[in-house]
Amino acid sequence: MLNPRTHTDKYPESYYAATVAYQLALPSLQGTVTTEICVIGAGFSGINTALELAERGYKVSVLEAYKVGWGASGRNGGQLIRGIGHGTDQFRNEIGEQGVSAIDQMGLEAVEVVKARIAKYQINCDLVMGYCDLAHKPRHLQAFRDDKAWLDSIGYGYETRLLDKADMHEVVGSDNYIGGLIDMGSGHVHPLNLNLGEAQGALDNGVSIYEHSAVIDIEYGAQIVVKTAHGQITCDRLIICGNAYVAGLNETLESQVLPAGSYVIATEPLSDDLAKRVLPQNMAVCDQRVALDYYRLSADNRLLFGGLCNYSGRDPRSIEATLKPHMDLVFPYLKDVKIEFQWGGMIGIGANRMPQIGRLKENVYFAQAYSGHGINATHMAAKVIAEHISGETDRMEIFERIRHMRFPGGRKLRSPLLAAGMLYHRAKDLF
Repeated sequence: MLNPRTHTDKYPESYYAATVAYQLALPSLQGTVTTEICVIGAGFSGINTALELAERGYKVSVLEAYKVGWGASGRNGGQLIRGIGHGTDQFRNEIGEQGVSAIDQMGLEAVEVVKARIAKYQINCDLVMGYCDLAHKPRHLQAFRDDKAWLDSIGYGYETRLLDKADMHEVVGSDNYIGGLIDMGSGHVHPLNLNLGEAQGALDNGVSIYEHSAVIDIEYGAQIVVKTAHGQITCDRLIICGNAYVAGLNETLESQVLPAGSYVIATEPLSDDLAKRVLPQNMAVCDQRVALDYYRLSADNRLLFGGLCNYSGRDPRSIEATLKPHMDLVFPYLKDVKIEFQWGGMIGIGANRMPQIGRLKENVYFAQAYSGHGINATHMAAKVIAEHISGETDRMEIFERIRHMRFPGGRKLRSPLLAAGMLYHRAKDLF
C-alpha cells in the first residue's frame, strides 16, 4: 500500500512540482490501440526508452498509472552522478573483465547521454555541472584516491581533484568532513522538468503517452495485450519500467526490487551571501555513509537537503521534523531558516545494487533497481534496450548475465527484513 500522505494521484507538494516548466495535456487510455512497442511507466526509464525507440523509427505507446515523473524520477535529489551500480568488481566472475570495463565505461557515457538529450531538445531543467563526494572517515578518502587513480588511468575528460580537510570550505560551508573528491563531469538538474522535457521530446517524435492509465493485466504471447481499466494496447514488444512501483505488474520483477523511502526538504530562498557560504561553487554533494546526506542548491538559492533512506516501508510522521536535524548538524547556522517544502517517495533497491536490465521473455524487456543513482543509469538502460531491439549492439546482454537475488519473505516481510539488515550496516558506520 502506498502511503496516502506522500502518494496521491497528483504530484507531491514538492519544490519540483511548484516550479514545473512544462504543462503536458495527456489523455488516459480509452479503447483499443495497436502499436509496435508498449512501455509501462513514464519515469526516466520509460520515457527515455520510448524516445530512443521513436528516434529509431518505432511506433511506441507509454502507459503511466499517474503522471509523467510521478515516481522517483520526479521526486529525487536531482544529482547527476557518473557510474552505474555500486562496485562493478564484484561481478567479475559473472561478466568477466570486459564486462566490468564495459559497465564502467557506460557509467561515464550515461552522463553524456543526459547532457546530449538536454541539448538536443533544449530542455529547461537547470543543469549545473560540478559535484563533490564527501568523506567522514579515512577509508572514504582512500576510496576517493582509488577512484581518482582509475579516472586518471582512463583519461577521464573532466577535472577531478582530491581535497583534504583544510580545502573543504572551497566546496561546502561545513566543518563535518575530512576531505572530498571533486568531479566536474557530474552535476545536478531539476529532475521533474528533465523528465517532462523528455516526454515533450517523445511526443514530438510521435510517441503516444497515456496518463492515469494503470495496468491491470498483461496477456503474454507473440502478440502482447496490456489492459487498463478503460482500454488495452496490443503490441509486439513490451518494456516494463515500474521500478519501485512495479508491484502487481510482474511477480518476478517485484520480488527483485525493494521500495525504499527517500526524502527531501527545501528551504526558503537563501540570500546570495548565505548560498555562497553553504555551497560556494554550487556543486551537488553527497557523503559516503549508509544513512547518507546529499544536498545542492536550486536555481533560486534554496538548499535541497535529502537523505533518510528508509527500508521499513513506513514514512516518517513529519519529513521536516525527521530530516531537518540532519541538516542542522551539517549547517548549524541554518537552524532558523524556514523549510518551505518537504516530500518523499520510493526508490527501487536491488540486493546487489546493480541496475536490473534485461528480458523476462524474448519480447518482454525490463529496467529497474537503480538504488539511488537513477538519473544517469535510467538513461543508459533506455539506450541499451533500444540498441538491443534495433540490433545495434548487444550491450544489454552484459547486464543479463548478472544474477539478481529475490528478496525473501513476500511482500509483507521484505521491507522489515531489509530494514533489520540495514541496521547492522548503519551500526558499522557509527562504530
